[in-house]
Amino acid sequence: MLRPRISPCLLVHKGGLVKTRGFGEPKYVGDPINAVRIFNEKEVDEIVVLDIDASVQRRPPDYGLIKSLAAECRMPLCYGGGVKSPEQFERIVGLGVEKVAISSACIDDPELVSRAKDSVGSQSVVAVADVRCDSRGEHMLFVDNGRRATGRSVAEFAASMAALGAGEILANSIDRDGTMSGYDMELVRKVRDAVDIPITALGGAGSLNDIGELVGRFGTIGASAGSLFVFKGVYRAVLINYPRRTDRDLVAQRGMGGGLRP
Repeated sequence: MLRPRISPCLLVHKGGLVKTRGFGEPKYVGDPINAVRIFNEKEVDEIVVLDIDASVQRRPPDYGLIKSLAAECRMPLCYGGGVKSPEQFERIVGLGVEKVAISSACIDDPELVSRAKDSVGSQSVVAVADVRCDSRGEHMLFVDNGRRATGRSVAEFAASMAALGAGEILANSIDRDGTMSGYDMELVRKVRDAVDIPITALGGAGSLNDIGELVGRFGTIGASAGSLFVFKGVYRAVLINYPRRTDRDLVAQRGMGGGLRP
């Protein structure tokens, strides 16, 4: 049975693991290396780690952190933050990272995607679309942690990244970030209609049923989440968690027309 990839997304800010809401108000929730160790025990499908300081501060990737993360990870690792050259892609992949995610660099230097594909292969190049709805309800692309508008629609951006050789699009809803109110299905639909490469949805998941709904609509798709896997209960107590394999199989059945228990 093909199952959707369900991946915790960890945000690193000032060296610590944080969770945001609408890309603001970072709340410290622990140590990223310790979180990876816990997720190892839970046998997660994949883990995404984004350094949200690097690009905004115009600094290179934190190779020390990346090396430590890769050494601990017993699952595929996707890293993003501060990457601006094929040489950095090569160095990060050489440390044991399977995928490298880029966001603002896609806008400032679109050809980087093509050059990175030639260096490490398209399967290791992830283009991140941080998206916010404008006053007309259009899904528009933002960079620099949602601070800089690009004036580009998510569909146009996704199509251009796929044409340049990106192997995956990470569609991240700024509006849903940290709300635990469900994925932005219209955002995912627009990206799905624009490309035929793998997509991962991020932003808004608050329950396994939200992931089930995503899979039910779009089939085998990547489902990533932050708050869902670091908070527990109405008071959002910090507790690293991840669904059991039996529950993940039920999510997969949802994508094949099956049901998901409440």
